[in-house]
Amino acid sequence: MKAVLETDFPNLKLKARGKVRDIYDLGDHLLLVATDRISAFDHVLATGIPGKGKILTQLSVFWFDLLSNITTNHTETANVTQFPEEAWPYREELRGRSMLVKRATMFPVECVARGYLAGSGWKEYKETGKICGIPLQPGLWESDRLKEPIFTPATKNERGTHDENISFDQMAALVGGEVAERLRDLTIQLYRRAAAHAEWSGLLLADTKFEFGTVGSDIVLADEVLTPDSSRFWERDRFRPGKAQASLDKQYVRDYLESIHWNKQAPAPSLPESVVKHTQEKYLQVFRMLTGSSPTL
Repeated sequence: MKAVLETDFPNLKLKARGKVRDIYDLGDHLLLVATDRISAFDHVLATGIPGKGKILTQLSVFWFDLLSNITTNHTETANVTQFPEEAWPYREELRGRSMLVKRATMFPVECVARGYLAGSGWKEYKETGKICGIPLQPGLWESDRLKEPIFTPATKNERGTHDENISFDQMAALVGGEVAERLRDLTIQLYRRAAAHAEWSGLLLADTKFEFGTVGSDIVLADEVLTPDSSRFWERDRFRPGKAQASLDKQYVRDYLESIHWNKQAPAPSLPESVVKHTQEKYLQVFRMLTGSSPTL
């Protein structure tokens, strides 16, 4: 299987290329196409992970359906036979890695929920005893489970550089107090539901980020949901607090890049076949554990 690093559909209007997704403008709808690109340290790497875009898309579809009783989402369909006629010539390339979605006006924040003390949250806690201004009890260890999940929003940087954690008050200044409260409540509800399913499946959901927008007057869940690209998953039976956990996500890629002492400047390096294969296996493991099935690759 060859990695799809970029799509080219001449009959469709390309709106944007993100780190992973190519977005096409279909009038009232957008076509989100997940490529096999992978990014780390704010750079898209020269090597893709074959099948990654299909895994991300099909896992997001699974979660959108599972969480639909909490909030609506922007998905119209992931069935290529129901796509608009102009997309039909590309059905085989689109199958399994694309979603037709309603055009939403996105909020300029990422809504992060944390249930465990890890990553940037652990670093901030060690320095201040807080995360995004939220005080936590003293004496916690790395990877400790928090008494209650916390909401720690971040700004979305359109230039593609690292997002910045902000306080709830800063978020309220950006989107309005009432909207901020609604997004916070939705984020925690979604996290609790997803974390319960993940734990039942043999995984721990350490943290995740959601993105929301509006379609008309309705707030909708958008973009991708609870994938290894946007979430930190740990194996439940291997969990040992007091140290960093082995993550089932692209942390393996980050660790490799650190080991070769890349300066985190362009051009981004290629990945050896062993790293590509191991990363693909981690993404597949998360998918199979969460859904009980294998993705269509």
